[in-house]
Amino acid sequence: MTQLNFEPLHADFGARVSGVDLTRLLSGDELEQIHQAIDTHSLLCFPDQNMTDDAHLAFTRLLGVPEAEHITWGKTGEVEYFGTVGNVLDDSTKQDNAHVGTKYQTGNQLWHSDSSFRDVPSYVSILHAYEVPGEGGATEFASMRAAYARLPEELRGTIDGLRVIHDYVFSRSPIAPVDPNHAASLPPVAHNLVRQNPANGEKNYYVGSHARSIPGWSGIDSRRLLDDLLQRATRPEDIYAHQWQVGDTVIWDNRCTLHRGTDYDADKWRRRLRQTRVIGTEKGAIPGL
Repeated sequence: MTQLNFEPLHADFGARVSGVDLTRLLSGDELEQIHQAIDTHSLLCFPDQNMTDDAHLAFTRLLGVPEAEHITWGKTGEVEYFGTVGNVLDDSTKQDNAHVGTKYQTGNQLWHSDSSFRDVPSYVSILHAYEVPGEGGATEFASMRAAYARLPEELRGTIDGLRVIHDYVFSRSPIAPVDPNHAASLPPVAHNLVRQNPANGEKNYYVGSHARSIPGWSGIDSRRLLDDLLQRATRPEDIYAHQWQVGDTVIWDNRCTLHRGTDYDADKWRRRLRQTRVIGTEKGAIPGL
């Protein structure tokens, strides 16, 4: 039996994982260790992976059902499983700071959970680094599970039964116009504000830039609470900043973590990371809530 090794990345969450090659066919035991580690650590970094798109998608399928990339699907109805994060295109050309694609990706610099705006949100995202800038371009992560545990008991009682509207157009329209077909494919959806992991019973709250409002609350009161919860989760001491190295494959649990990109000089540097996601298992909540 292969035993994976885990080295903590942050006091609250995250682990660097060694002892496994994600590009080969993994055993059932190895997959079980990875699933358990996702439940426990929320964020996993596998360094020095000799990844390809084919191997990446095969590994994604081992973890669950791949999620269609929402921009291509929304605009054209075509199913693509990969999204490219950065300024290097498939033909190896580079977009500069002024390019509309570079500007659109600045939306990723807002704290968010991937696909919280979908009817069935993502389980995990899997991101692999092919080219990384010499400076800047880190990805920051924060744990909504650890943040929930820090909440005063009274505030936990306030939020435990609430629902929240998540809305992609709300979060991204201030950054750049959203294609009408894309917008129509992603109507606002409601999710529980507090979610629970079915494997270990750990609770977290579920906010981010896509979280728009609380049904039955005024807009002012909704924003006051959601902004406060986001701020509580993303205090500087609670953030893990991942400095990408070529060959890193990073998996994070979208059910309970927030992340955001950080700035880099696209005129000077090349950045190419490839991402897939795995669909979650239930509309609006994790099973067991």
